[in-house]
Amino acid sequence: MSEHETSSLWRRFWEKGGWWRSLLVVVAYFVVYEGVPLLFAPLFPASPGPAARVWIFTVIPIAFGGLVLVAFAWSLGWLRELFGPQPVRGRGWMWIAVAVVLVFNILRFATVDYAKAGAGMVVAWLVAGLCIGFAEETLTRGFVVNLLRKHGYREIAVASVSAALFAALHAGNLLTGQSLVATAIQLVYTFAFGILMYLTLRVTGNLIWPILLHASTDPSTFLSTLYPTQGPVAAVAGLGNPSVIVAGLVLLIFIRGRVAQSTEEGLEPPARLSTPGKAG
Repeated sequence: MSEHETSSLWRRFWEKGGWWRSLLVVVAYFVVYEGVPLLFAPLFPASPGPAARVWIFTVIPIAFGGLVLVAFAWSLGWLRELFGPQPVRGRGWMWIAVAVVLVFNILRFATVDYAKAGAGMVVAWLVAGLCIGFAEETLTRGFVVNLLRKHGYREIAVASVSAALFAALHAGNLLTGQSLVATAIQLVYTFAFGILMYLTLRVTGNLIWPILLHASTDPSTFLSTLYPTQGPVAAVAGLGNPSVIVAGLVLLIFIRGRVAQSTEEGLEPPARLSTPGKAG
């Protein structure tokens, strides 16, 4: 079999889409993410400092995973599909998803004790946030959404499955010693957060925006948790996670429509997402 035929088979396999191919991509990414620290850990000090730990166990594996995802997209010729304009327009109500996440991220950044955290830790988490936002959104709101749409699922299924697989990635925290109860709560939060990121993708029309919004979430969350200040702003910022859960689960109800990515003849006219009672 020629190299061209092999490449063609590889692309045709993924072009069929489907939920189990989406799961396969997520599992492969998880294996890479968990395996990279084991490969590189011997190169670093036995007892790294807090900022160094962020670089070693968060930045490096996720950055490597992001590069693997880019290479995978390139091999399929999907770079434009993933990072170009989306094939369906959003509705005005979807900006609620952007607002809920963005407002609480700003509040959390405003309640960090930066003097106590130190420049090294702040920079480490900002870089980690960019890597996390890029890799996890490219994986779940990029590849998974694209694969589900190619198989013709309705938008509510695309939103739910992509959010569920995003949440499942965080079940790996059990391996780090996190309690079952804390992990269960995190799974509910990350599912709802995944719905809000999906709606961000829809209403902005480009994957770069959920990437950037996600990139501000992890640093603001971890820094405000590890180095908190006190006061009324901090009290309001503490409502962020419950607000995300409520907003994500409620807004999921209003997702309607179907997006046909491609057919034998080519790209079909895009569907529209709509609120109940409105045409798609």
